Formats: sequence, C-alpha cells, structure tokens
Amino acid sequence: MVRFGVKPGDSEKITVNLGYVDLGHIDLLVTEGAYANRSDFIRTAVRNQIERHAEITRQSVARKAFELGLRHYGRAELEAAQAAGTPLDIRVLGLAVIEADVSAELARATIASLEVLGSLQASPAVKQALADRLR
Repeated sequence: MVRFGVKPGDSEKITVNLGYVDLGHIDLLVTEGAYANRSDFIRTAVRNQIERHAEITRQSVARKAFELGLRHYGRAELEAAQAAGTPLDIRVLGLAVIEADVSAELARATIASLEVLGSLQASPAVKQALADRLR
C-alpha cells in the first residue's frame, strides 16, 4: 500500500478481543523474542493478511476509484470545486482529512458523497453536515 505523508506515529487505536489461548500464544512468542510486544505481533499479523489479499485490494481500488494513503481537502480546493460547479465524490482508502479551514456549509455545498475505508478526520460540524452523504 502506498502511504503519502503519513508519519510512522500516525495511527488509530482499535480494540481486539482475543481468546485466552491465542493471547497465550502471542505472549509466548513475545517472551521468546520473536516480537517486541503484543502490538508488534498484531501489526505484523495484520500486514501479512493485507499482503496475502493484495490482489483483491488492488482490483477493488481500481474498480471503485479509491485514492490510497493520506488525502487532505482544504478550503481552497473545495472553493475551486464549488466555483467550477463540480461536486466532489470522495473515496479514500487510508486517511481522509478535511482541514479545519473548511466550514460545514462549504463541505455540504461541495462534497456530494464521502466514502472512507480507514479514518476520516474532520471537525464535528463538518462530520455532522456530511452525515447523510457518508457511505
């Protein structure tokens, strides 16, 4: 996967429930030095599964026209789209950021649809204004 402008520390915390036996296996591998900690094991396992299914991802991204990685949308870009009369259909696999300088009104006027597989960062007002356009 291509990651544009994402720093190694940029991440989203998730919670995963594991059975005791699986957790014990992970702890054993950590104790034996195969992994630095539980998080290292889980990140490695996730990356391995993503790589295992890379062809499915590639085909889906091409078919659905997703942008990969980090994508910022700022006031100037949205104002240009508004002036051109071109509503935006935003599809991002990764992190979509609607900058703080974008008002809820501008977002609503210019973004026709929004689909983010990963994470969306925007002000609460912008998220609320686009709630009916999120897929």
